[in-house]
Amino acid sequence: MVTRTPLIAGNWKMNLDHLDAIRVVQKLAWTLQDAKHDAKDAEVAVFPPFTDLRSVQSLVAAERFDLAYGGQDVSEHDSGAYTGEISPVFLARLDCRYVLVGHSERRQIHGETDELIGRKSAAALRHGVTPVICIGETAEDLEQHGASAVPVQQIRTILADLPAGEVVVAYEPVWAIGSGQAATAEQAQEVCAAIRAAIADVRGAEAAASTRILYGGSVKSGNIAGFMRQPDVDGALVGGASLDPVEFAAISRFTHHVGT
Repeated sequence: MVTRTPLIAGNWKMNLDHLDAIRVVQKLAWTLQDAKHDAKDAEVAVFPPFTDLRSVQSLVAAERFDLAYGGQDVSEHDSGAYTGEISPVFLARLDCRYVLVGHSERRQIHGETDELIGRKSAAALRHGVTPVICIGETAEDLEQHGASAVPVQQIRTILADLPAGEVVVAYEPVWAIGSGQAATAEQAQEVCAAIRAAIADVRGAEAAASTRILYGGSVKSGNIAGFMRQPDVDGALVGGASLDPVEFAAISRFTHHVGT
């Protein structure tokens, strides 16, 4: 039986400058250390703005904090005349373990397609950075097609030409992001199970069994336990609550909520 280490990932979006980043990462790490958090129970990662990454890297390395970090987006290109883009080479040299690709805000605001997201994911993999591939349905998709149809088609398209390598999938129902209205744990499980089945179809049963699938959308310390009881939910992609290091630490320590 494959054991998947849960991943609790905090997407800071366009919040917190490099000085704020130092404060938040220190508080998060110290809170987890004081609580004797074991990374074997859950890996904890933060996704700061690009201007914060060097500060976060220096702090994590100097203090040997047991935290991972990553970028919020990446270019499909390694270098060139692409003003404002961030190369996967740059992320790799900052020891980023992860990078978000295909977040719904990138899709909606910047028109990113599944095909582009696939190319960005491939670029990350080329340089040893694990893509966290974001998929999910809008309220309109939900009404017209049901919960799983759109995210399943998204992941099939993204994975179709992707080379072998570790990926993480983040299922975020767009209607739940920032709304305060999370999907139920049972709804999340139904869609995550369908996503895992789609991964098995495209990449094989072994790859599907080892791929971590996160739920995202109004996750808090008060509801994380319900999601983490589900067999196909392997963690969470947390937005607003990740800006509060004490709350994010409580979410990361979900094992203390499970069964209570």
